[in-house]
Amino acid sequence: MQFSGRKEPEDWPESELEKKRKDRRESRMHELGVVFHIMDSLEKVAVENEVTGISRVVLELGEVSTVIESYLHNCWQWAAKKRELFSEAELVVETIPARTYCEGCGQTYATVEHGKICPCCHSPDTWLLQGNEFNIKEIEVY
Repeated sequence: MQFSGRKEPEDWPESELEKKRKDRRESRMHELGVVFHIMDSLEKVAVENEVTGISRVVLELGEVSTVIESYLHNCWQWAAKKRELFSEAELVVETIPARTYCEGCGQTYATVEHGKICPCCHSPDTWLLQGNEFNIKEIEVY
């Protein structure tokens, strides 16, 4: 029964806390998909090379990539327990610093510190040189 003027819970505005929780869940889902993709790729390589186990995976993660490192580690720990090949695999993440190039003056600078506008000549004509990568750098097997 609905009373006039009363809003049901599904009509209530979403609180900031609920929005943040939802954003975190969605972000972790992204990282989980990334982890599954890495593991699927490495399983194929392992089969091709008759590998029985992976002890270490080193990733390169750009400083401004869309992957959140702490979520990546959490998802890795969970997924590694579910796949025998990765049961003892350590995940190591190396950060690639974000660097931007300025067309105006030819300088490079730290992207996170200064953003899109060049700190040397204040030109907006810049582009990212590095820092959004996501690479499997190396694996150790047994």
